[in-house]
Amino acid sequence: MKIHKAHIIKFTFLFLALFQNEIYACSMYKITVDGKTMVGCNEDAWRTTSRIWFENAKNADEYGAGFTGSRQVGSNRTAPQSGMNEVGLTFSRLAAFYPIQDNAFPDRIKITDEEDYLTGILHKCATIEDVKKYIAQYDHSLFFDHVFIYIDSTGKYLIVEPYQLIEGNEPNYLLSNFCPSITDNEQARKIERYRNGEDFLNTHDVNTSLSYCAALSDTMHVCRCRNGDGTLLTSIWDTKDKLVNLYFYHAYDTTVQFDLTEELAKGDRIIPIPGVFPKNSEFERFVNYRTPFNTPSLRILLVALGGILTLFALLFSISALSKHKGVSLKAVTLIAAMNLLLAAYLAVLATHVSIYYFDAPYKDYGSNLISVSSYTPFLLLLTITPSAFFTIKRLKSVEIRIWIKAMLVSNNLIYLLLIVGFGYWGLYSIWN
Repeated sequence: MKIHKAHIIKFTFLFLALFQNEIYACSMYKITVDGKTMVGCNEDAWRTTSRIWFENAKNADEYGAGFTGSRQVGSNRTAPQSGMNEVGLTFSRLAAFYPIQDNAFPDRIKITDEEDYLTGILHKCATIEDVKKYIAQYDHSLFFDHVFIYIDSTGKYLIVEPYQLIEGNEPNYLLSNFCPSITDNEQARKIERYRNGEDFLNTHDVNTSLSYCAALSDTMHVCRCRNGDGTLLTSIWDTKDKLVNLYFYHAYDTTVQFDLTEELAKGDRIIPIPGVFPKNSEFERFVNYRTPFNTPSLRILLVALGGILTLFALLFSISALSKHKGVSLKAVTLIAAMNLLLAAYLAVLATHVSIYYFDAPYKDYGSNLISVSSYTPFLLLLTITPSAFFTIKRLKSVEIRIWIKAMLVSNNLIYLLLIVGFGYWGLYSIWN
């Protein structure tokens, strides 16, 4: 895609980005007052593997650093979401959308390991100027769906978009799920958490106290009605005193503080974050919430049920076309159509994790078909009663073959099982 073509469609992508912020709802801010800079990061995700880890410098000209993250990218390896090194260089990572262009950096080093690349920046750089030089070596368009921001201890910052770098030195700065180069403030304010943060800064005297930053983080955090999604972890990095305060899973009345210097002196280590906080009933409920994405057997079950429903649809159609006694072509056609519709919806459930965490009926701004499919559970509710009556009537008939009766009973049992599952996953909870 040429650059001028990218600008033609950038507003389409921006539109999608602003509406998909419900899925990628991270946010951050930096505040600099009287030579002290605080950086707050809200990581919003539905993962249970949140952690903080510390890595010492491997060479004399490098820096030790601490990182937070939750997305596992390998055996005992996690993608960094935020972090700070020994000289106060801090970063935050946010999902964002930018029109894909032709490779703008064909001659640069290819990034083959995102964790090594991202941690390497904090290990090797002390200032924004260092970061800019370091990143200029690499083809960072790999991160076409993310925006990064680096802040050094002076308060200067560098925004790293997929295809360009933007420097700034404003004392207060907010960022959420958008690329500033294609997003003006009017568009950015359509994102609620960004708007909340900006309004908070405009209505309160800005300072770098922990209580002020915690209140700002709380204002920008997300807590949804459905189970699991929202702000998983808030990290507030003190670039002067080299401290980080963590707030876990929407609870801003409890914090755990880590001193970067002290932690690095203990050696490299990884600390699971849930274990350092008091028991959180909301998080416990989330941990025990089962979906096909955290329980593989459920995904296998969805695939199996989809296959059985499709097979039944085929056999019902054959029986009707064969004109078996007592088999109504109209009724069988309706059952077969419902089965095929359910099979397609089960495929959606097995491949779209966000459905389990957002309000019903689920809206997918990238696919109208997926949005429409979210009404399938309600259609099943309307279908189950006439299907049950049809089955009971056929069970009493001596003209219906045994294998057809067995299929009808099995089909209704699958319907009931799916209704229970849909209810558990909140797919009927339209009142939220």
